[in-house]
Amino acid sequence: MPAHSASTGHRSLALIFISTAQLLLVFNGAILNVALPSAQQDLHISDGGRQWVLTSYTLIFGGLLLLGGRLGDLFGRKRVFLIGLAGLILSSALGGAAPNTAILLTARALQGVSGALLAPAALSLISLAFPDGKARAKAFGVFAAITTSGGAIGLLLGGLLTEYFSWRWALFVNVPLGLVPLVGSVLFLPRDADREHRTRLDLPGTVFATVGLVALVYGFTLADSHGWGSALTLGSIAAGLVFLAVFVLVQARAREPLLPLRILTERNRGGAYLSALLGLLSLFAVTLFLTYYLQVVKGYSPALTGVAFLPLAVAQVIGASVLGTWLMTRLSSRAVMVGGYLVAAASVLLMVMLGTGTAFFPLVLLSQTGLGLGIGAALLPASSLATYGVGPQDAGVASAMINISQQVGGSIGIALLNTIATSATVAYLVEHESAAQNAGLVYGFRTAYVWAAGFLVAAAVVAGLLVNARLTRAQRDEVTAAAAAEPRPTPAGT
Repeated sequence: MPAHSASTGHRSLALIFISTAQLLLVFNGAILNVALPSAQQDLHISDGGRQWVLTSYTLIFGGLLLLGGRLGDLFGRKRVFLIGLAGLILSSALGGAAPNTAILLTARALQGVSGALLAPAALSLISLAFPDGKARAKAFGVFAAITTSGGAIGLLLGGLLTEYFSWRWALFVNVPLGLVPLVGSVLFLPRDADREHRTRLDLPGTVFATVGLVALVYGFTLADSHGWGSALTLGSIAAGLVFLAVFVLVQARAREPLLPLRILTERNRGGAYLSALLGLLSLFAVTLFLTYYLQVVKGYSPALTGVAFLPLAVAQVIGASVLGTWLMTRLSSRAVMVGGYLVAAASVLLMVMLGTGTAFFPLVLLSQTGLGLGIGAALLPASSLATYGVGPQDAGVASAMINISQQVGGSIGIALLNTIATSATVAYLVEHESAAQNAGLVYGFRTAYVWAAGFLVAAAVVAGLLVNARLTRAQRDEVTAAAAAEPRPTPAGT
C-alpha cells in the first residue's frame, strides 16, 4: 500500500476514534437526565439536592475547560486525550457502583474533570491531523455529525437502560463503549510532537475561577433550605463573587493567563458569551423540570421519557445545522440571535400552561420544538462570533469560552431555577393543605418557567445591544462552517 494511502487510512481511523470518544462525552451529559428520578429515589436524594447530580458534572467541566486546553499544550494532546478518556471510563464505573449520594457526586465531578481534558484535546487532534483543504472540512463534518447525534442517543439509551436494567447502567455503559476508542486511539493517534515553547499553567487562576463558580452555585442551592436572606446563603454567594473578582485581577497581571481579558472586552464576543450563558441557563433547567413533569406527574416510564425528549433534541440540531445556517446567509448575526432567543422564550412560556392532565400533543410537542429551533438557531451565530476578530494566539481560548459560557450557564440555571421551583412548590402545598403533591410540583415548575423565559428575553436584549458585527458574505460563510463543526450542548446537559 502506498505511504500516502496508509497515512490517509490511519488519519481516518484516528478521526473515527476521536469522534467516538467525543460522542461518549456528549451523550454522557444527556443520558443521566432521564435516569435522574430513579437515582434520586434509590439514593434518597432530596429535591433540593437532585440538581447537583447534573451540576457537579457541568460545573467542573466548564470550570476546567481552559485548563484542559493548556494541559494539552504543555504535556501533549494525545497524552491528555487518553488520560481524559480513561478518566471518563473509570469515573463512570465509580458512579455506577455508587452506594450513596456523596460517591455519585464525586464520580460526576471526576467525569467533569475528564471531559475538560478530553474535549479540547479532541478538537486539537483533528485540527492537527487535517490541517487544511477539503479533507479538513470533511473531517469536521464527520466529527459534527457524530457528536450532534449524542444528545438523542443519550436520551434514548438512558431511558431504555433505566427501565429495563437500572439507572446505574446509564453510567456503567461508558465502560465497554469507552474501551473501543481508548484502544483505537492508543494504536492510531499520532505521537505528540516535541514543542519548542511550553505554556505555563495558571494554577492560581484555575483555583479562583473554579472555587468561585462552585461557591456561587452552592449559594443558590442553599436558598432552597435556608432562604435567600440567610447568612449562609448570602455568604456563599458573596464568597463566589469575591473569588471570581480575584480571578479577574489575577488574569490581568499574569504573564500567561488562563483567560486573557482581551478576549472578553470586544463587544461582539462579550455579547456572544453572555447571551449563550443566559440562554443555556434556561435550557438546562427547563429540561430537568420536563423530566420530572413527564415521569412523576404524567407517569411516563424512563424509556417513554427518552422518546418524548426527541422533538427537543432533533429540533435543536435542525435549528443549528439547517435553520441557523440558512438565516445566517440572509440576516445579520444580531437578528438571528435576537429572534432565536425570543422564539425560545415564547416556547418556554407555553409550558406555563402545562397541568397535571395536559396531553403531550400539541402543547408539550410545540413548546419543545420551538425551544429547540430557537436555541439552536441563536447559538450558531453566537459560536461563530466567539472567535470574531481574535489573533491566532487567542483562537483556542476564544473558541473554548463559548462552551464554558454554556456549561457555566447551565450549572447556574439548574441550581437557581431548581431552588425557585422547589421553594414555590413548598409554599403552594403549605397554602393549599389539601392539594395533591403533583399540583404543587406543577405550580413550582410553572414559576420556574416564567423565570427561564425571562432569562431568554435577557439573552435577546444582550445580543441586541452588544452584537453589531457586519460580516462580508465570504466571512459569514467561513464562520458559519466553522461554528457548525462545534459540538452542541445537548438538551440535557453538554
